[in-house]
Amino acid sequence: MTRATRFTTAIVLLAAVALTIVPLISIFFASVQEPGTPVIGLAWPETPHWENFATAWSVGGFAKLFLSSSVVVIGVVPLGLILATLGGYALSRYRFRGSSVVVAVLLLGLTLPLESIVLPLYYGLRAAGLLDSYWALILPLIGVFMPFGIFWMRSHFDSLPTELTEAAEMDGAGAFTVFVRILLPTAKPALATLALLYFMWAWNQFLLALVLIQDPSRRTAPAGLGQFVTQYGKDIPLLSASTIIVVIPVVIVYAIFQRQLVRGFLQGAVR
Repeated sequence: MTRATRFTTAIVLLAAVALTIVPLISIFFASVQEPGTPVIGLAWPETPHWENFATAWSVGGFAKLFLSSSVVVIGVVPLGLILATLGGYALSRYRFRGSSVVVAVLLLGLTLPLESIVLPLYYGLRAAGLLDSYWALILPLIGVFMPFGIFWMRSHFDSLPTELTEAAEMDGAGAFTVFVRILLPTAKPALATLALLYFMWAWNQFLLALVLIQDPSRRTAPAGLGQFVTQYGKDIPLLSASTIIVVIPVVIVYAIFQRQLVRGFLQGAVR
């Protein structure tokens, strides 16, 4: 790589980092301004108003919103991982009639815009009596995330040598034993990355949460933030504080598991 190429790459990366960090810093600076005052540009106040976070937490009812989001995440992530792992394993290790059709349908699921399925989901879940329940969000999210998850896990299992399973089968191991004891332990980085992605996507989901759960007692954090905007949209410091509150769990989880996330992406890139 030439010096000019390295310099250009560094400039592009710095620009990308700035585009990501500056909006977050701007929101954080705005969140500690005096409540009710206009916010112009990036400016740190002489007296930071940290009480904005407590006020936003209280008036926004974020305790209940976080509880609802946690229930949705706990429902989506484990079930999504199990189904994606089984689906990826089946498509990687077995050839059966119709497998190409399954792959084509999954590819269609990757390209389908979320907005196009909102109305069918709404009427379908209402007919099933699941509207305004946590399942109204958990089940669709698992389905929406499934195409990516299956392709992700299929890519991992494809990268493993077939001799690994053939040796185990020659020793008398059945398909279930090969999957659980031989292949699954090798999938920990891929599963950790997928779990983190599922968590972030499920926690940040706004459109489906807003349409499919209209009961205030089951509303999730992003949907609650939308309601907060309607009520306190003119109070920018308070609104910024509520935004920081909603994204904090994602930032914490990312900070804890960022090594696993990077390792999983790097393994996928190497393949």
